[in-house]
Amino acid sequence: MNETPRDADDPIEPAAPQRPGGSPDSGAAPTVVHAPAEAEVQVAAPVAPTDDRTADIDDPWGSAFRRIMGGNLVMALLAILTSLIVGGILIAATDERVQETAGYFFARPGDMLSAIWTAVSGAYIALFQGAVLNFAAADRGFIYLIKPLTDTLNFATPLIAAGLGVALAFRVGLFNIGGRGQMLWAAAASAWVGFAFQMPPILHVIVAILVGIAAGAIWAGIAGALKAYTGAHEVISTIMLNFVAFWFITWMLRTPGLLQNPGGNNPISPPMPETAILPSIFGPPFVLHWGFLLSVLAVITCAWLINRSNLGFQFRAVGYNASAALNAGMNVKRLTVYAMLLSGAFMGLAGAQQVTGAVTTGFTAGIDAGIGFDAITVALLGGSTPWGTFFAGLLFGAFKAGGFRMQAAEGVPVDIILVVQSFIVLFIAAPPLVRAMFGLPQRGKKSRRQRRDEAALAAMTQQKGAQS
Repeated sequence: MNETPRDADDPIEPAAPQRPGGSPDSGAAPTVVHAPAEAEVQVAAPVAPTDDRTADIDDPWGSAFRRIMGGNLVMALLAILTSLIVGGILIAATDERVQETAGYFFARPGDMLSAIWTAVSGAYIALFQGAVLNFAAADRGFIYLIKPLTDTLNFATPLIAAGLGVALAFRVGLFNIGGRGQMLWAAAASAWVGFAFQMPPILHVIVAILVGIAAGAIWAGIAGALKAYTGAHEVISTIMLNFVAFWFITWMLRTPGLLQNPGGNNPISPPMPETAILPSIFGPPFVLHWGFLLSVLAVITCAWLINRSNLGFQFRAVGYNASAALNAGMNVKRLTVYAMLLSGAFMGLAGAQQVTGAVTTGFTAGIDAGIGFDAITVALLGGSTPWGTFFAGLLFGAFKAGGFRMQAAEGVPVDIILVVQSFIVLFIAAPPLVRAMFGLPQRGKKSRRQRRDEAALAAMTQQKGAQS
């Protein structure tokens, strides 16, 4: 290593190029690769959230059409129309004249078609005249013309009240199928207050109805408590409570000193005194009583409770998503009990109306008249909404009032009406089937109220999480 010192005036020579991977003895340092200060990562572009009010801005008329045709009202109307078509087929199939002309259909098809038209149109005209307006009795006066309409309202009175009970339970995610038992206890309590106590006229009937409402609420509250604190399914418990109520009330009606009419052996209660009877609205020959106005008041109360009150918002929240409602700080167990209590209260109103307005000469264990189960159909047809239930109750009241005239005037079995009601339930319970039959668009969007409730529930959940 003979290196001479370099003078300051010597020229500077460029350094020799370094070899990659040089050793320490080679005089060349290895190449060092440094990581970049910032790494570039491909990130997906954010997607702007969409809103139902602006998603279809390019096609407003098509959006409106889909919303209307996919709504509950259109579905209910199509279910009724389809059920009436099925009922017409059954009426034609059971008609003797149609069966006779079917034997020579290929020889004279016009006879069979004429017989079918006569049978179906005659039956439905009789149904209309027995439920709405009786044009055949118009010459007897205006009273007899509109009497079928008042009969429809009379039949619809307990159906509306009982349907509200089922609809309220539906909104909370519960299925109150115990209307029969709740109505029986309500009828028994109202009748007992009626014949066992003496009170002034107006006060007596009010107390009898309030006691009946309380009895129905307590009997439904048992199922609600079992659901909330033991996990027992409300369908099973309410069905079993129906049998308990039926046989217990039957025993009380057969036992002297309890509910049995004194001086008789039949299982029937004493007649209601005049002070405990709901008065008629129009007087004879109309049978419509003030219970119908109570049902209308119940509809208004239920609509305010569900749509305007804080308790109603909690009911809807539990019905949408019980877990989310629990995370938002709601007491789901207590709300379940409250919902069943209120559901039973509406059922109790229907039972009290039966003994204070419809059957005042003494009631038996069949006082419910199948209303507890018909209420399920009414609530389904009404979309579990108070006013929808009201109009559905009117429709089924028309079926009941017109069915008797259809049987008497045209000889059509009244069971055809039950078949039509059953098909209404079938089509209401299967809306995709109805949409497929009529070629309607499938409904995939939520209502404005449901979107608002879900947003409020999400905000409450977020606030509860922040506090925790």
